[in-house]
Amino acid sequence: MRKTFLAGALAALTVAAAGGAAMAQQASAQTPRAMRADADGDGRISQAEFVGRRVERLTAADANRDGSVAPEEMRAAFQARSAERADARFQRLDADRDGSISRAEFDAPRAAQAGARAEARPQRAARMHRGAARMAHRGQRMQARGPISIAEVQGKAEQAFTRLDADHDGFVTAAERQAAAQAFREQRRGQMTERRAARQAQRQASPPAPASE
Repeated sequence: MRKTFLAGALAALTVAAAGGAAMAQQASAQTPRAMRADADGDGRISQAEFVGRRVERLTAADANRDGSVAPEEMRAAFQARSAERADARFQRLDADRDGSISRAEFDAPRAAQAGARAEARPQRAARMHRGAARMAHRGQRMQARGPISIAEVQGKAEQAFTRLDADHDGFVTAAERQAAAQAFREQRRGQMTERRAARQAQRQASPPAPASE
């Protein structure tokens, strides 16, 4: 009699499906991150694609269709996406599509990826820790900021597209994105250098603290 592992299986899906996740990440890495908004695959990003990528999730999260996304709506949308990802992981494990996970199905990806998981475990744990910290910080900022105006986000995205479209042909290429990213990095380095110089000058100008009696 075949044992099924519905209880407890979902808790281990992330580990058990590490191989599938790694394959998905490898395939995604073949497409430059900057060009993933290229919906029609023509090698360039139109304004509609650029703006749409930035507002589509907000529009989907706007449950009451009031043109803004409250923190509660954002959390609900995040939970729904998490549930969808968990369901997709379950489907990858349920090879025979009978709605349950047998021991063989549960063990197969674990055995196939045991070595890769052992090597990647420290990095994965660090990524999970950083991700949890980012999510907590993002949640705090979201609560403090209040509702997000979709129209405002759309306007800022349109402005960003205009800045990226160096030749003003209505499209942004990978080269334009890379040039903008490089310019941003150089600007950040310059700002950091200026801040360090200002701190150093402030320390040198500050009088030493008097010695205690």
